[in-house]
Amino acid sequence: MNGLSEALQALEEMVPNKQEWRYEMRRECQETLPGLFVGPFQPSWQRETLRQLGITHILCIAESREQHLFRARFPEELAYLILEVRDADDQNLIRIFPQTAYVMCKADLTHEDAFLFVQGRRFCVAPRVEFQHQLEAYKPIFMASAAMSTDRGAQSAPRSNRRTREDDDDDDDDGGMGVDGGMAVDDDMRQRVPMPNWSRVGS
Repeated sequence: MNGLSEALQALEEMVPNKQEWRYEMRRECQETLPGLFVGPFQPSWQRETLRQLGITHILCIAESREQHLFRARFPEELAYLILEVRDADDQNLIRIFPQTAYVMCKADLTHEDAFLFVQGRRFCVAPRVEFQHQLEAYKPIFMASAAMSTDRGAQSAPRSNRRTREDDDDDDDDGGMGVDGGMAVDDDMRQRVPMPNWSRVGS
């Protein structure tokens, strides 16, 4: 595995699910990370295949003219997220990366390593060069957002402890109402990244 970064080499050793690629595999889905499959639209129409693979959520990315191919086939059984994206260099993808750049963010890989890892499972993946540049630009955005979220969480701990001590003192003084033992998290402490709007279509 010479030439691989340490992060990619470690992930390859943790997830040894590469297969010898065959052309007919283009119409199948392949597992990248455990439980995460990448593929064309055909498998999303095969109920038994989805059940066997344990798939519960389907993310579809398509141009508007292809939307009819990516409609929810089993809305009562699966959650769907359908995103409209043009296959053009001027398409802004950064807005959807919080929902789609899972391998890079989950495994803390560079965009090059994430591409190599996924391509090692599904050889036919071939994103536009401009899309790859946008993925590269998104990594520091994600890291900065995650760092801010961590910092806010750390800074909130002393305040929470002070509030707890003050509430305890109040309880000792007048036997007033107690407080919930759980720590409340303010909205501004949460990571400011859009979350997927998964839904069961038609529900």
